Amino acid sequence: MMRNRIVAVSYLNTIPFIYGIAHAGVDLQADLLLSPPSGCATTLRDGGAEIALIPVGAIPSMPEVKMFSQFCIGASRAVRTVILASNSPIEEIETIYLDPHSMTSVRLVRILAAQWWHITPRWMPLADFSDLERPQPHTGYLIIGDKVFAHEHRFAYRYDLAEVWRAMTGLPFVFAAWVARPGISTQTLSTLEQALEYGVNHIPEAIVRYGYEDRPYALDYLTHNIDFVFDPQKREALARYWDELRKIEPPSLPG
Repeated sequence: MMRNRIVAVSYLNTIPFIYGIAHAGVDLQADLLLSPPSGCATTLRDGGAEIALIPVGAIPSMPEVKMFSQFCIGASRAVRTVILASNSPIEEIETIYLDPHSMTSVRLVRILAAQWWHITPRWMPLADFSDLERPQPHTGYLIIGDKVFAHEHRFAYRYDLAEVWRAMTGLPFVFAAWVARPGISTQTLSTLEQALEYGVNHIPEAIVRYGYEDRPYALDYLTHNIDFVFDPQKREALARYWDELRKIEPPSLPG
């Protein structure tokens, strides 16, 4: 029998899921692939996986897939790892460099620029992450994932996008959701769901298993910043995000 392929995000925020999938072992009968968020969507779209944790901004472009899980990568307050960082206040920012690892976050910062901050910066791809070590004046940098922990101290202003979204909408935010292609058995999805639940319920063990026990921020981040439950409020937030997307012109950047 052909093994399913599961692709998931290769960041700290996903290690509870990865731990749960590893714990399921042979019961799941699947191979796990890891990738940055935009790579997860590309892998699924190109047929390299049947099940994926993908950025929610990519879901409308893949009508053949279905969301199936009660779990997600979300935030009910500040998420910490999706920020607009700058050494100038938001009203003085003229250019924003965009981390290409998550088009969901790229589009979120564009929504907030238009609807909340009312600024019209020049948008540029962040092609070289070493630029974060030499921030320019009047310039913002969208930074996502574990890179934030390494670079946030360089900036006087750090705007947490989940926090700003909540200020604008009163809602939490969903960054990534689990989707599956047609034809995946109910048993497979049920086993995966149990694996995800196991991982979310064993976060301290996941931190140790994947070598984050010497990073004091890891437990607080996974238990206070990330909210893994895809509840009705997050589903409402996701619908609002997709609605806001239709009001902006997506940037022409590789995803």
